Amino acid sequence: MSERSMDVDLTRSSSSQVVRERVYKWLLFGCAALTVLVTASIIITLATDAITFFSRVSPVAFFTGTEWIARSDGGTFGVWPLVTATLIITAVSAIISVPVGVAAAVYLSEYASARMRSVLKPALEVLAGIPTVVYGYLALVYLTPALQAIGIPVSTFNLLSASIMVGIMIIPMVSSLSEDAMSSVPDSLRQAGYGMGATKYEVSTGIVIPAAVSGIFSSFILALSRAIGETMIVVMAAGLRPRMFDFSNPLNNLLSSGQPMTAGMVNAVTSDATGGSATYLSMFALGLTLFVITFAMNLASDYVAARYQEEYQ
Repeated sequence: MSERSMDVDLTRSSSSQVVRERVYKWLLFGCAALTVLVTASIIITLATDAITFFSRVSPVAFFTGTEWIARSDGGTFGVWPLVTATLIITAVSAIISVPVGVAAAVYLSEYASARMRSVLKPALEVLAGIPTVVYGYLALVYLTPALQAIGIPVSTFNLLSASIMVGIMIIPMVSSLSEDAMSSVPDSLRQAGYGMGATKYEVSTGIVIPAAVSGIFSSFILALSRAIGETMIVVMAAGLRPRMFDFSNPLNNLLSSGQPMTAGMVNAVTSDATGGSATYLSMFALGLTLFVITFAMNLASDYVAARYQEEYQ
């Protein structure tokens, strides 16, 4: 082959590679732009219908009201009973999922053998793939009767069963993300701790967890955002009766039924309310409120992650 033909082949190969790189670049850009477009479309849709709702219902009454009565011909739309039920479920599920998830992550990262980790981690992540309607069924049919059998006076629909099942559902998210954060901690930090005479437990709790705190905290926020937006479990187990938080008897809030925000959205769209009515449009106002709450939590997660990342670099 002559030198000239070799130059032609190299030129053609280089030109073909440039074309492929451009195709890959614009294909990836299209995927990124599609996600932004979908997100923007959701926000615009929620905001548009929420504005229509607030043109009929006072925003002050919506955000400060303590009574939620949604009827086909109108009603009273005070969001606080739904917000408090959502916060109760989120708080109790966090009490369950955070310590269990972090403990599982510590075991997988620091104690488990490679063979044990290859079995336990996929088994944990299988829990995340179970349909939430199954969790709701288990909460209603098995968990609530079990709580009643041990003497806890819960009603048929109650926030406690829903909270426990939501906590179980988000354990895999906490454990998996926390384990990834702990596994990314340099081994040199562990070896330094062992060199100082620390035990494995002291290294795990005193070195690894503090070094991975930004990733662990991010897993908390993501898991709690998932808990706030959970629908099927709370619809099936918590009930559809809005109740304002009773400060005189806090425990009774868990034992009785309630209506979280996601359940309120389901009730609005499945009720007899016609499209365009205030009850129907309240679904979009609740959705926008949920979006703002989860967005604020994600911003807090990003801030904490960046703050501690700068500290450990």
